[in-house]
Amino acid sequence: MITLGIEGTAHSIGIGVIKDVKGKCQILSNLIKTYQPKKGGIHPREAANHHAAHLAGLISEAVRSAGLKYSDIDLISFSQGPGLGPCLRTAATAARALSLTLDKPLMGVNHCVAHLEIGRGTVKGCTDPVLLYVSGANTQVIAFAEGKYRVFGETLDIGIGNCLDKFGRTMGLGFPCGPKIEQLAAEGSSYLPLPYSIKGMDIAFSGLLTAAELYVSKGKRLEDVCFSMQETMFAMLTEVTERAMAHTEKQEVLLGGGVASNQRLRAMVLRMASDRGARFFVPSRDVCIDNGAMIAWLGFLMYQSGRRMNLDDSVINQRFRTEMVEVTWRD
Repeated sequence: MITLGIEGTAHSIGIGVIKDVKGKCQILSNLIKTYQPKKGGIHPREAANHHAAHLAGLISEAVRSAGLKYSDIDLISFSQGPGLGPCLRTAATAARALSLTLDKPLMGVNHCVAHLEIGRGTVKGCTDPVLLYVSGANTQVIAFAEGKYRVFGETLDIGIGNCLDKFGRTMGLGFPCGPKIEQLAAEGSSYLPLPYSIKGMDIAFSGLLTAAELYVSKGKRLEDVCFSMQETMFAMLTEVTERAMAHTEKQEVLLGGGVASNQRLRAMVLRMASDRGARFFVPSRDVCIDNGAMIAWLGFLMYQSGRRMNLDDSVINQRFRTEMVEVTWRD
């Protein structure tokens, strides 16, 4: 079965085409166009206009790159939420139009669950992990329990990616700021104490952000502040992930989301997993970031398990929680 997925929750519009091969995801094409704001953060309406301008061309190119014709597509999948309303509506409208035009079934999926399933679907040996999901707007620790993917811990204020971007914009680093902060952190050597905010398996970043900005205003080296931010934030994330692993008694940890590309975060979580005798997994970067292939793969899994979606049920949900999804495709 061949599925085309449309991802459009935030600043990226992605089209992915996948094929199921013995229960694993074979990615035939996976194309992305990213909205780059001229100033500040993401403007939802401008991002949606960017997506609308590129959608038709991306879809055509993705099908062609996969070596297929439109008639070869069996299912259309799209990100139903969570995300920015204008961006979600643009992707959903395109998916509905394509579904009607090609007379193919439609499936809306949860963006967060898609990050987890693309890891299970593409990384050999990854079957039942605790997912540390770290992206712009989302920071969650997720694991499968009692028929659903449960959020065992999450940010109480802002996502880690948004925290990094807000700090980077204040420092004039441009968007996105995460990779630039990672480069600066590699040149830092002095650790500056920052708020370490954990409550159970939940975390908070706003106090850390304010303290980091204050250090810079007092003349501390930007490299040292970036180094200290990464060490503190990633230690918090590693701690709550380990707590979730102990609580669920799972022996696998998976990274997902754009911030999962950070090499320091990977090293810290890998060290924790190794100390526990657990297995560590991280997908390739092209499926860590927001992408259409992960949307296509989850759509396929849902459809294969017997789920169906009418047009009336394809309304977007900006606050589509991970736990709202009934997981019918796995035990």
